[in-house]
Amino acid sequence: MRPPSSPSDRPSRLGLFARRQKRLFRPLFGVLVLAALGGGAYLYLQQPGAQERLAPLRDKVLSSAPLRITRIQVQGAQLTSDAAIHKALGVAVGDPVLNFSVSDARDRLNALPFVDHVTVERHLSGEINVTITERPPFAVWQHKGHFELIDRQGKRVPDQGMTGKDAEAFTKLPLVVGDGANEAAAALIDALGQEPSVRDHVTAAVRVSDRRWNLTLRDGATVFLPEGEEIPAIHRLAKLDASTHLLDRPVVLIDMRLPDRLTIRERPPQPDPAPQPGTDAAPGGHAPQPPSQPGSPQPAGRQGSPA
Repeated sequence: MRPPSSPSDRPSRLGLFARRQKRLFRPLFGVLVLAALGGGAYLYLQQPGAQERLAPLRDKVLSSAPLRITRIQVQGAQLTSDAAIHKALGVAVGDPVLNFSVSDARDRLNALPFVDHVTVERHLSGEINVTITERPPFAVWQHKGHFELIDRQGKRVPDQGMTGKDAEAFTKLPLVVGDGANEAAAALIDALGQEPSVRDHVTAAVRVSDRRWNLTLRDGATVFLPEGEEIPAIHRLAKLDASTHLLDRPVVLIDMRLPDRLTIRERPPQPDPAPQPGTDAAPGGHAPQPPSQPGSPQPAGRQGSPA
């Protein structure tokens, strides 16, 4: 029979302290191991060619993963086209959701001309949410030799000038020119938007004395619109173009300022180019023959007249 324990068999205070600390060291040891593994993996990825060597394994894992993009939801886009947004995202429904880089997509979306900033969210459920905040440019205003982006109210929109992504915005928006054109542009541009056949021929709208508009066409022709009746005149011009192809004819001026008449000035006909010296054609389309010299042979089939 085992004798009862003596007081000397009890653990000392140091032993009790060590037992308690051992229970605390176990999770700490696990954290240290994970940190060491993570640090080693990070150092390995920093080596040249490491990511390229791991790319096949990564693609294989991602392609076999069951998580796929099920939905792409975009909010806030008014000036930015769906095609441009999906191209910047770089993915489509059905692609692996883990293969989608949120930061890369955000950088590409921020580079679009009308985008101020975006928020991109990726969910493991397969849904990608994109919220776009656009800068509100409505037109380009040329004023005293300067070009500025303006909103519908005619106020200047902050931009980066003619460099960077704003350069593309300058090329896509309608151009209005002159004093007061910024404040009066919205109604005219809206009317042109209702008549695409006219709008597609217009390169600029010029404000005249802050009272009325002239339209500059692609071929250099000018359309004088009546003061205060610009919108009906644009609709009338669209009907005329549909029936007579007026905007495609060689005209330099279309004056619509009088309600009861339409004045059209056509380009003067271009004169035929002057013939070059030595190339004048004789009547009948044959070049004149030089006079025969004494003793020169006559052309075949011709005989000289008898003396």
